[in-house]
Amino acid sequence: MPQHRHMATPQFRMVAGEASGDMLAGLLLKGMHEHWPDVQAAGIGGSQMQAQGFDCWWPYDKLAVHGYVDAIKSYRELSALRRQVGDRILADRPAAFIGVDAPDFNLGLEKRVRQAGIKAIHFVSPSIWAWRGWRMKAIKESTDLVLCLFPFEPAIYEKAGVAATYVGHPLADEIPLEIDQQGARAEFNLQNAPDAVIAIMPGSRRSEMQRLGAPFLATARKLLQYRPQAHFLFPVAPGLMPMALPLVQASGLPPERIQVTEGRAGQVLAACDVALIASGTATLEAALYKRPMVIAYKVGAISGFILRRMSYLPWIGLPNILCKESMVPERVQAQVTPEQLAQDLLAWLDAPGKMESLQKRFTELHVLLRQNTAKMATNAIVQALGC
Repeated sequence: MPQHRHMATPQFRMVAGEASGDMLAGLLLKGMHEHWPDVQAAGIGGSQMQAQGFDCWWPYDKLAVHGYVDAIKSYRELSALRRQVGDRILADRPAAFIGVDAPDFNLGLEKRVRQAGIKAIHFVSPSIWAWRGWRMKAIKESTDLVLCLFPFEPAIYEKAGVAATYVGHPLADEIPLEIDQQGARAEFNLQNAPDAVIAIMPGSRRSEMQRLGAPFLATARKLLQYRPQAHFLFPVAPGLMPMALPLVQASGLPPERIQVTEGRAGQVLAACDVALIASGTATLEAALYKRPMVIAYKVGAISGFILRRMSYLPWIGLPNILCKESMVPERVQAQVTPEQLAQDLLAWLDAPGKMESLQKRFTELHVLLRQNTAKMATNAIVQALGC
């Protein structure tokens, strides 16, 4: 009898490891509430999950590391946290544990709860198609179901005997196909901007801000030499403002040429003409806003060496990977210089025809990824639970 009651309104435990995971999990929870109005979920997350009634045991920034060296430095703390979370999940016995991205943290946790008889679901496939396939064995041992954001992923899992379902990308549902750029500019009082509006987006992790914040702002200053009336929008992830503001002040950018906002990355992408952006989910978001971009990726020397050895795709940015060609420039490690990035941005601004062609291609990508992810993912979870 308790089993039946449990399945009528299941409880879930979830872990999202950074801002993008919080956003994805928040959208998933929204779909789950439509199916189970009284559903309860708890674990590690952020404000977008909490907005859907999520009980946040720890904030997601506890998990935010960037690169192999950062992960090694944080290993003891992260292992202790994973053990604590696992203990609570085993004590609660939820219907399922859903790990949202963050595979380095979540796969080990999924394996533990699965061995204890709790369903383990991984939302957002690890990038097995971008890196060597050493993770597949761990995924197979750890999870009952992978919810895939991209259409080519399930076939890879099926070949390895792992249950996987394509659910589309929730950002494609949330972002409109037609973008109201003027309306977005009005939010920043830029509807009459005399020149280009450029987004500066060095990432949502502390380590990304440390490595890319100063070079991105130096790029903005360099670009003003060519386009003195350009305006910059700098959306800062919650919690990183104390890091970001001193970088802005040290950059020497005229205050009237830059607006710093807490959050509001979507509005910034809607308002801008082109984005300078860290590699990650934000690049896909920029593509769905149909914005040309320059992608940058910078980690420590050791992490960079390891990644070069492990990668077997010619691209790091999701827009290029999904389009299977070099749609936007990517700059990695030593290529991340203000001079190079400024030239890349100018190349977009000086080629409106190329920008228009890119927007058409990104619209096709948007249609492909727009699948009502919250509903499809919820249906896949219902099927996995048999309720």
